[in-house]
Amino acid sequence: MTFYEFLVFIHIFSAILGMGPGFVMTFVVTSSNPSNMTELRQSFAIRNKLHILTMVGGTLLLITGIWMGILNTYWFSQGWYITSLFLFLVALAFGPTLLKSRSKPLKKLLRDYRGEDIPVEYYQLSKRLFFVEHIENIIFLIIIVLMILKPF
Repeated sequence: MTFYEFLVFIHIFSAILGMGPGFVMTFVVTSSNPSNMTELRQSFAIRNKLHILTMVGGTLLLITGIWMGILNTYWFSQGWYITSLFLFLVALAFGPTLLKSRSKPLKKLLRDYRGEDIPVEYYQLSKRLFFVEHIENIIFLIIIVLMILKPF
């Protein structure tokens, strides 16, 4: 196995490790259909563990993707590579900007709320967060298509 083949292996493995959990994080909460705050908190605890895999996989994706680009410098003139890299950086920027601002009040609600009934406020807050996460997932799907097809 050449060094480049090793990078491709790590890149693909990282996509599975990082993007797979990223695609299901929203559904862990919504499809479990929690009926009370205990179940909702448990769903978010599982979601937070999946987020760790997403961060590790995403970091490895970026590192190996740029490294492969350095080894194949002509990629920096290819539209599929530049577009994928740009979209990945946009999605990465979602974390400290859009996602953080939408998850902060939700985390506070989960931490501070003392009843067992799920408050109406949760549904409003989660809808805002999950909307941005779905946009991010669409961006990642576009990146995957660009990586596979290399259309331009």
